[in-house]
Amino acid sequence: MFGLLKEEMDVGDAGPRHRSGPRRGTLMMFSWIILCCSSLWLVVDGQIKISPETVQKWAVSFGKEIAALSTKYSGAKLLQKKYKDVEGVLKIEEVDGEELVKKFAEEMEEMLGRKMKSVKRLAEAAEDADLYHEYNDTLEFEYYNSMLINVVDEDGNALPLGGEFPLEANEHFSKLPVNTQQSNIQVPTNVYNRDPDILNGAYMSEALNDVFIDNFQKDPTLTWQYFGSSTGFFRLYPGIQWIPDENGVVTFDCRNRNWYIQAATSPKDVVIVVDVSGSMKGLRLTIAKHTINTILDTLGENDFVNIIAYSDYVRYVEPCFKGTLVQADLDNREHFKLLIDELHVKGEGKVKNAMKESFKILNEAAALGQGSLCNQAIMLITDGAMEDFQDVFEEFNWPERRLYLEPRLRSNSGCTCLHASNCNSLSSQVRVFTYLIGREMTFAENVKWIACNNKGYYTHVSTLADVQENVMEYLHVLSRPMVINHDHDIIWTEAYMDSVLPSTKELFNSQAQSLLLMTSVAMPVFSKKKETLSHGILLGVVGTDVALRELMRLAPRYKLGVHGYAFLITNNGYILSHPDLRPLYKEGKKLKPKPNYNSVDLSEVEWEDMEEKLRTAMVKGETGTLSLDVRTSVDKGKRVMFLKNDYFYTSINETPFSLGIVLTRGNGQYIFIGNVSVEEGLHDLIAPDLTIASEWTYCETDIDPAHRKLSQLQAVVRYLTGKEPDLECDVQLLQQTLFDAVVTAPMEAYWTALMLNPGGMDEGMETAFLGTRSGLMRFQRYSGIEKRVGKSFLTSTDKENMFTLDHFPLWYRRAAEYPAKQFLYYMPRQETRAGRIVIATTAITVTVGKKTAIAGAISNWRPMGQIQPVNELGSNKSSPNNIRAFLSNRRSLTCIFAVGKT
Repeated sequence: MFGLLKEEMDVGDAGPRHRSGPRRGTLMMFSWIILCCSSLWLVVDGQIKISPETVQKWAVSFGKEIAALSTKYSGAKLLQKKYKDVEGVLKIEEVDGEELVKKFAEEMEEMLGRKMKSVKRLAEAAEDADLYHEYNDTLEFEYYNSMLINVVDEDGNALPLGGEFPLEANEHFSKLPVNTQQSNIQVPTNVYNRDPDILNGAYMSEALNDVFIDNFQKDPTLTWQYFGSSTGFFRLYPGIQWIPDENGVVTFDCRNRNWYIQAATSPKDVVIVVDVSGSMKGLRLTIAKHTINTILDTLGENDFVNIIAYSDYVRYVEPCFKGTLVQADLDNREHFKLLIDELHVKGEGKVKNAMKESFKILNEAAALGQGSLCNQAIMLITDGAMEDFQDVFEEFNWPERRLYLEPRLRSNSGCTCLHASNCNSLSSQVRVFTYLIGREMTFAENVKWIACNNKGYYTHVSTLADVQENVMEYLHVLSRPMVINHDHDIIWTEAYMDSVLPSTKELFNSQAQSLLLMTSVAMPVFSKKKETLSHGILLGVVGTDVALRELMRLAPRYKLGVHGYAFLITNNGYILSHPDLRPLYKEGKKLKPKPNYNSVDLSEVEWEDMEEKLRTAMVKGETGTLSLDVRTSVDKGKRVMFLKNDYFYTSINETPFSLGIVLTRGNGQYIFIGNVSVEEGLHDLIAPDLTIASEWTYCETDIDPAHRKLSQLQAVVRYLTGKEPDLECDVQLLQQTLFDAVVTAPMEAYWTALMLNPGGMDEGMETAFLGTRSGLMRFQRYSGIEKRVGKSFLTSTDKENMFTLDHFPLWYRRAAEYPAKQFLYYMPRQETRAGRIVIATTAITVTVGKKTAIAGAISNWRPMGQIQPVNELGSNKSSPNNIRAFLSNRRSLTCIFAVGKT
């Protein structure tokens, strides 16, 4: 006959919420369809044996039976009654989104302000230490090298620059072994670790140890603190053991990190000009390509760039970017690298036309108020063979011929520069940096003349090994005006991935991947010595990391409602944190960051903002509100809901960041407030069937090291019982949690009574559970682990169905969008060896006056195989033996199938 279909798209969640036509049997979302042969009618010997009325009768009967089972084993009526009974003592308040976003932003500003103060203290200490340090070419100093500590040679002796360095696993630092009493130093493999510059810098920066420790004591939420030296070493607190790669190499160089580059220089416009004439063939072209890629790696999203190649003629490596500057974000940098790899040499090198084109790009960008509107530079990469070239610089770049650009700068409202003081000290001259490629020195004087007469820097790159150090020199030149003016501008980086990742399994069960990201705050460190002040010497950069997870804890989930959320963006429109940002992908068993994970624009996730009104306002740092009709996905993108969202946004002062929060009309508009005594609430809070959201902050356990091993529930109980009165706790959240614990307490007895019923339980009921807006959950396992189909459901690994920092449980979110007192049925997108499960869920509401708020959701689940046709079909002796029946889930994208008599 026919085989049973396994999947079929019926009507999905994207469909309208209300349907026209008869509503008989609509308590259930399942439809019965009877199939035999190729007809919707059962035909035996040419006669219809089953009428449509009979089929409808079966469907209604089945609907009533499964609804009755769901009501009975969930206890929904009892829980709704308990909340109804306390409506007289409740208050329901409308959530003020404008006030809420301002409050969150102020708290974030305060938190980030503490990080900035810590960085300033480090910068001052480093400058003072250098001021009183006298450089010694023959200095002998044993510092702790993070690669050599706790390592012994064949004879069991400690290695030089190593020795015993106590390490202890620390919860605050991702459970890594660290030493919170001492910093240590990492040196890149390509830098000699006993170079006099390294030894003097290491000795001088020992003074930072006390400041690191003092900062951490003043602000226990601080994570890594560090000093990156211009000579290449990296002092990190707390000290760790640095593990090299499989080849024994450490490629990490602090001077290549975004926080170092952004702090050391102002935003800049850069035109890279590369010689691709015939004389650049072979190794020279290879070195030139590596030089370009290294320059690109020193650029960030506040910089603008283009690349020109020249020989007999001038051409843009990307023709689409002809005559303009593009933002040096990760996408564009990677695109340029692919194009550079395809360069080939041919013809004679004519540099004059290439330089004219470069000056034209920079002049037009400044005149039109485009680009960074800060520093401008040309990077000339050549072997030095060139024709008459001097007059092009006299014409376009010598001060008396070049327009002064500062008035344009001040009038531009869209400037992306984060270093205002540096921009205002803009030189009227484009700096030209020259890189002489190859061992041949015949044309060195030409290249030197160009750099020295255009406020640049000349360097000779003869091998691939020379590239890294020589490219970095231009940063010191661009930093000199800052050093001389002593402009200590604090910078914030874009989001980036912490190098210390949790396990793959843990990450992929989490929906909060964006909260794995970090941002850094950094500040340049200058020499204050009188004899070097006029030279503008950059000593390095100090900084600290800020985990976005800790920042987003300041916008607690319970205040935003079921579908509400908070997000952060930079003043370039890039996302710092957003629940829809997924920065990781899985390759085999390994997790890897997506190529452009930290340059995702707000318009790519809030894509209903077609005119980009929200994005534009937030990039400008404005405060306001906006309403949008949105489609949001749940169940890992498999189901869609239509929501009316209100967006509230404002800037975070003293940072380049803007905060937005989203409240959903209906369930996000109101919040109810109940109150019970601590004694009554505590009694019900410590029940064995109760948990609270482990990722939420009921009490702050990260301030005192003694509290870091406490779970949130343990911390709450210790605070309420007076054992830990100094804990900082969210009083409003605790009050609501205690209230919910009292109101939901009778459910434990109700569920237990069902299990102990002498008449037994209906086969297949596995778990009943509930959740409230305060993050409280109760659940009852009706069957043992050995009999359960969904063994991982509602366990610590089942993040989708638990309260997390990022979202409410899926069953809670789906119930919130379905009419109260009606059950919604769906199958979660998780397969088990024993089959699939069906979840029945419904919302619990409270009403005061004309205001209704969602108090929680209550659900139960059972294996799909236990949902059988009703008795009337299964036991009807007159039913033909070749009927096939299946259930169509009209609210999802999956059909549910069952087999009748065959």
